[in-house]
Amino acid sequence: MPSPSVLNPTQPVNQQIYRILRSDIVRCLIPPGTPLSEKEVSVRFNVSRQPVREAFIKLAETGLVQIRPQRGTYVNRISVTHVKNGCFIREAIERAVVKRAASMATDSHLYQIEQLLNQQRIAIDRNQLDDFFQLDDEFHHQLALVADCQLAWDTVENIKASMDRVRYMSLDHVSPPDMLLAQHYDIFEALQRHNEHDVDQAMHRHLHEISQSILLIRQENRDWFSEE
Repeated sequence: MPSPSVLNPTQPVNQQIYRILRSDIVRCLIPPGTPLSEKEVSVRFNVSRQPVREAFIKLAETGLVQIRPQRGTYVNRISVTHVKNGCFIREAIERAVVKRAASMATDSHLYQIEQLLNQQRIAIDRNQLDDFFQLDDEFHHQLALVADCQLAWDTVENIKASMDRVRYMSLDHVSPPDMLLAQHYDIFEALQRHNEHDVDQAMHRHLHEISQSILLIRQENRDWFSEE
């Protein structure tokens, strides 16, 4: 289902358009190779071209689109190299985050994380993959907050756009949500024990799933990938 096109008048327009287009690209509602028209997007959101242009620039910075002067803007194919490098950087950051979180987690933190896991279970039971996808991000964001390092999550968010496309495509068969939730619980239980070694290894196993899933997803959608 396409993202809604109605914008919130109290929030920056360019940021809202960026988030909506990013979601549509990640979920492959706008497939790799698709041209993006400033005019068509501005009509969709009933705005001028300037905020659309700014959203396109932000999408280009995350590697989701390519802006070609005088030729237009196109959704990038998924770069295997970019995904692998992103996985490497993300794992380095998030393993450091959970090790710090293990020594800082309070009962309140653990309660909040457990509630997120309960919401993930409900989303799985209702087969709401989009909701699970968002709650997955919230889980990892919460770990950064426990570690008192919002910057860590901001950095991960900036590099994981290409990874997110692979993550989303793998949810229904390659990396099913039930398996991912079980891995989340492994991380949570290690946090409860304040065990830095166990939580580090649990996060390693969890994030390793992305780098493995790209191999199968690429075989199924070769036209959507590039080796660059």
